[in-house]
Amino acid sequence: MKALVAVKRVVDYNVKVRVKSDGTGVDIANVKMSMNPFDEIAVEEAVRLKEKGVVTEIIAVSCGVTQCQETLRTAMAIGADRAILVQCDEELQPLAVAKLLKALMDKEQPGLVILGKQAIDDDCNQTGQMLAALANLPQATFASKVEMVDGKVNVTREVDGGLETLALSLPAVITTDLRLNEPRYVTLPNIMKAKKKQMDIFKPEDLGVDVTPRIKTLKVSEPPKRSAGIKVADVAALVDKLKNEAKVI
Repeated sequence: MKALVAVKRVVDYNVKVRVKSDGTGVDIANVKMSMNPFDEIAVEEAVRLKEKGVVTEIIAVSCGVTQCQETLRTAMAIGADRAILVQCDEELQPLAVAKLLKALMDKEQPGLVILGKQAIDDDCNQTGQMLAALANLPQATFASKVEMVDGKVNVTREVDGGLETLALSLPAVITTDLRLNEPRYVTLPNIMKAKKKQMDIFKPEDLGVDVTPRIKTLKVSEPPKRSAGIKVADVAALVDKLKNEAKVI
């Protein structure tokens, strides 16, 4: 069974992002970029399924600029067998990415598609759900445990009230949550091996997909700065401020 894993190149989670002076977006010039943490968990889970003998081949996929090749090399260093880059210089929104992934699914026919639940740059949490709808496949989002049982995949997912377990027939789409696993440390020998692994490059038009943005960002702004705290003399003063200034009681 093939597993298709989608990975995204995002601003590293340790970087403090800055908004451009004209408010058109986030400044990513000379900023460290890395693989989206949720996607790293998705790659790790696919590798673990391969180690259990459930998955035979792992294909890492990324959509975006040429530099996404670095992200795919990281995925192959973790354990993906080969990679596909859909190269596109314009902004890609969740629906466009879902359509590109659907086209690749038709081409590769994977038994399982694993994605991170959301990207830490736009926080959309939409691509996996849209892909499942376009492909008309069963889906399980926010997975915290994945098991293959009797030809089906059992997914334990996190919901507001606790945990929910779903049994999905294959092929299926799964999006990963933080508690699913802890990605392994990428060793230098694996990084060197990844350089020799196959990477195919396509354009959106090769897949017959229109990636024209449907949503326009009007303005990006930083959240307002928090005002400094104050000390109050006694409980009466605290209650007064909570009631009259903060208006929370």
